[in-house]
Amino acid sequence: MSSSSRQSLTHARRWVIKIGSAVLTDNGQALSARFINGLAADVITLRQQGKQVIIVSSGAVAAGLARLNIDTRPTSLDELQAAAAVGQSSLVQAYEQAFSPSGYLCAQILLSHDDVKSRERYLNARATLQKLLMQGVIPIVNENDTVVTDEIRFGDNDTLAALVANLIDADALLMLTDQQGMYDADPRISPTAGLISETDAYDPALDGMVSEGSTLGRGGMVSKLKAARLASRSGTLAIIADGRRQGVLPDVSAGLPIGTLFTTEKQPEPARKQWLASLLHPRGDLELDAGAVTGVCQQGRSLLPVGVIAVRGEFMRGDLVRCVNSEGQEVARGLSNYGSVDAQKVMGRASADMEALLGFGGDEELIHRDNLITTR
Repeated sequence: MSSSSRQSLTHARRWVIKIGSAVLTDNGQALSARFINGLAADVITLRQQGKQVIIVSSGAVAAGLARLNIDTRPTSLDELQAAAAVGQSSLVQAYEQAFSPSGYLCAQILLSHDDVKSRERYLNARATLQKLLMQGVIPIVNENDTVVTDEIRFGDNDTLAALVANLIDADALLMLTDQQGMYDADPRISPTAGLISETDAYDPALDGMVSEGSTLGRGGMVSKLKAARLASRSGTLAIIADGRRQGVLPDVSAGLPIGTLFTTEKQPEPARKQWLASLLHPRGDLELDAGAVTGVCQQGRSLLPVGVIAVRGEFMRGDLVRCVNSEGQEVARGLSNYGSVDAQKVMGRASADMEALLGFGGDEELIHRDNLITTR
């Protein structure tokens, strides 16, 4: 299985490359021109092989802090956003300078969660990225750090990269970090930790192996594992590799056993469900009984009110809500056909009773299966 999975990378035509702050900066002090020039050379190699590449780049905040002569990363949102505003131009200019001698154009794409929350804006972003790739341009994607708030942000660029992979149906997502890949234990603590060469993204044993990231970047192995699982919804292979390794991108694309490769046996999900997976901020919870959990997760059924035993949070019709089991574990999420007030009125009751309970006729499902994705 390993050789065939690695071999499939040689046929990957569309790549998303995520660059972490730890490898993009010189010890967190400023952007590394050496790394960016090396990355550009690797990307150009892939482009000359007929492959398409999108770069999801961290570094705006780190670059801004360096320009502002601030040694310690601030904690307040306004200071971070100010640093991002200062650093964003430096970041894009660095990529432009690295690619321009070879005649390749770059395009800056700043995304926020609102750009994927709206189905129309999501499709517009997809169309824009598709057009740029068709024109041979290399998109440089980052979160719009200067305007987002903690409540509506993607959370980290690993997640953003996975969403971009879903958005454009990428064949491969390569996450470059300062580690060789994912280990079966924290290598900073355990000297016997072993590198995982290949694994199923949904192996539950992986959850106990990951740890949070450094102070420089927001994303650690926790976010990278989540990103690998999110990317797998569109059939994208995900790889974690050491960005400091010379020629890492061409070597990974050639199928060499570098880093950790995440595979999945699951079939790619329809485009609409990939969009649902990109919605990251649920407004409430619906607790399901055992029968509803089985129906939703194993039988692909809609969620009916009879299977709901508790409603938590305040949400409106069309909002994203989580579906949890009796232990509070998320098993699915989707768009609710009813607000929280009406959902509380009909929970545990048969669909035939809904009109009498609500005083109006409506959908018989709390969440239709077309607007529902499983998360376990």
